[in-house]
Amino acid sequence: MLNFSMIDLVRRNGKKVDKNIRGEMVNFYRPFRYIPCFLQSSIERVRKKTKKLPVVIKFAPDSFSSGLNDVKETKCRSLREYPSISCCSAKLSVKNIEHLITNCNHIQKVYLDRKVTTLLDTASPAINANVLKDNGLTGEGVTIAVIDTGIHPHEDLQDRIIGFKDFVNRKSDPYDDNGHGTHCAGDAAGNGLLSNGQYQAPASQANLVGVKVLDKMGAGSLSTVIEGIEWCIQHQSEYNIDILSLSLGSDAVAPAEDDPVVNAVEIAWDNGMVVCVAAGNSGPGEQTIASPGISPKVITVGAADDNNTVDRSDDSVADFSSRGPTIDGLIKPDLLTPGVDIISLRAPRSFLDKTNKAARVDTHYMSLSGTSMATPICAGVIAQLLQRDPNLTPDQVKERLLDACDDLGQSPHIQGAGYLNASDLIEDFANVE
Repeated sequence: MLNFSMIDLVRRNGKKVDKNIRGEMVNFYRPFRYIPCFLQSSIERVRKKTKKLPVVIKFAPDSFSSGLNDVKETKCRSLREYPSISCCSAKLSVKNIEHLITNCNHIQKVYLDRKVTTLLDTASPAINANVLKDNGLTGEGVTIAVIDTGIHPHEDLQDRIIGFKDFVNRKSDPYDDNGHGTHCAGDAAGNGLLSNGQYQAPASQANLVGVKVLDKMGAGSLSTVIEGIEWCIQHQSEYNIDILSLSLGSDAVAPAEDDPVVNAVEIAWDNGMVVCVAAGNSGPGEQTIASPGISPKVITVGAADDNNTVDRSDDSVADFSSRGPTIDGLIKPDLLTPGVDIISLRAPRSFLDKTNKAARVDTHYMSLSGTSMATPICAGVIAQLLQRDPNLTPDQVKERLLDACDDLGQSPHIQGAGYLNASDLIEDFANVE
């Protein structure tokens, strides 16, 4: 078996393919154990033409156009271009993958377009975001892009969904057939209109852009997530996008510098957008931080359990919150915000609404747990911060937040800098002035 061409290709070009592609190439030959030797060569030729794989192709620096032309010459299906990130995605035959890896010098690496999912485990007052509101900070004039399953036009978000892009079903009007993205949007920016202000998020006057990259079941792929991030980069000035909130992820299988979704969020960061990413829900095991939360640049958010009280003295790290170190040995998460039994917006007739009826709260809300919820809560506090000081860079925002965390007495690989206390940001403002 080791003499078959695709195995030889991987052995010769190991640095140009990720381990998932290597696994696919090994699996490509598994049926051959039942095929007589004299037929194997001819069957291999046929299978290489007919077997197709979804891939993400990363090009070498300054080689995007040349590399893309080489890919186009294969006449592949479903080609998507991401120039800001110097990547593309496509569905390619094994034969064409072999051809490109062997002959295209512009390709840096080929990745299997693997699955990405919501980070949902089966509150705002606890982090003292209300102190910022008492000082007039509601996120007004700041825009948060929620890259998720979409956003239902809930009354608590009325007139504040200023943009919507659907990379799953290509619809133009805001909707959410899963419900996860709507909950996350409410975690960041719900104004509590239908609850008389009871279920109100930190940035209750911030604008939202919904970017649907996950389907009805809460699943997507590397390529759809990258496409959503690319779209935000391209439309940053049009919608004044200040913050990206990503409550999604996949297992970290490669170092951060070799992860295409990490590359994408870091380019967004370098373009001036603060990026909040969920740490994952694979705790309490160590080294469970999900991608792209392994990025050293972005703000990776773990979940705290506030025990449904405003008093912070009984708060602790949620058991499910993923722990560090990252695959690169870095300290993550960066900080904690509440992520247990968070009440936020319900998307009627969505997948989560139908399958999670016990989670409904009153008519218009539902309760969910996960670092998925903690992440947009953090994004909401950042919107409050940027309303006060819109000239802060992403690095400065991260520094301010880390300085405003309380130590829970846990390892940095469990709590990061600690549990966010937004009231400390008021002191930061006073020190700046």
